Amino acid sequence: MRTSILILGSLALFMSCHTPKNNSQSLPIVPSNPIKQPMMYTLKSGKNSITFTSFGVNLAGDLYLPEGFDSSKKYKAIVGASPFPQVKEQVLATYGPEMAERGFVFLGFDYLGMGDSPALPGEHKQSRYMFRLIENTWDAVSYLGSLPFVEEVYGLGVCQGGSIIASAAVTDHRIKKIATVSGMMAADAFQWTDKNAANQLIAAANASMQKQYITGKPDYVAPFGLNDEQSREEYIGEAAFPEMAGESYDYYGRDGYRGPKAVENFTNMHIGDQAMQSLISIGEAYADKIVQPTLVVYGADAPTAVCSTAFIDKLTNTHEVLAVPNFSHVDFYFKPAAVKVSTDAVAEFFAK
Repeated sequence: MRTSILILGSLALFMSCHTPKNNSQSLPIVPSNPIKQPMMYTLKSGKNSITFTSFGVNLAGDLYLPEGFDSSKKYKAIVGASPFPQVKEQVLATYGPEMAERGFVFLGFDYLGMGDSPALPGEHKQSRYMFRLIENTWDAVSYLGSLPFVEEVYGLGVCQGGSIIASAAVTDHRIKKIATVSGMMAADAFQWTDKNAANQLIAAANASMQKQYITGKPDYVAPFGLNDEQSREEYIGEAAFPEMAGESYDYYGRDGYRGPKAVENFTNMHIGDQAMQSLISIGEAYADKIVQPTLVVYGADAPTAVCSTAFIDKLTNTHEVLAVPNFSHVDFYFKPAAVKVSTDAVAEFFAK
């Protein structure tokens, strides 16, 4: 019962109307074919704004480089995959510096239609679709592989990013190892136990898709019931599960750690047909096909733990598990103690 009722409040940990912010597209860039460009050698330790090509457009990214970076040396690189519906200034901006501090190159980027990355012509912003996320990830791997100082590429996914990385790795063996943190790789049990609730989400998503096709205009909704204007008291007061709502608000809410006031390019509003793809658990379906060594880190007592444990049960590769007590799902997004545990574990695993 506990699992079934979490779908509506927690499709708040990763999945009505308000127009999202108009995101700026002006960025200093490193070209997506940097081997031929001397501009690549202006890269420096710390955060570098870059772009790379996917679906024929330039996606915006941040490339984090270790202290004392030397372009003539070789480094292990990580492509990061973020939670739904995040942009690169959120979890990836927490994990990027941490992994660079541990000696890795780290790429965080905005998926097609998100943050500083454009939507395709004729399409709408805030349209983060699962199958495109996988292809964007493959192109991010290609970008990292084009950098002469990158020796190997690994994948790190947090929350929905865990499913993205796991799914991308099935047929992209250029990714040599993967790690997931609070990963939503096996979300079927989490999302479909209450099939009536799931089908209500589908009905709303189907209606939104039809509306957008007919009008040609975006239909923005609040997937978690959380918009950009609510106070903590207002949101929790309307929530069926106040504790979970409080945890979500403290990160995503108007006054949250990485909410719309703290992160200019972020909004809680999202395209209305999102559930048509987010309800498909690709990572779980293909877990037994993953050949790369895999690390799974999750909060042992978090309500989303089943999304990691059910995935682990289906793995047939070499894998390691770190189930951490006393940390929730969202703690691993930004709480210093939880982030230290996860980044230390990931660094040790990738360094082997």
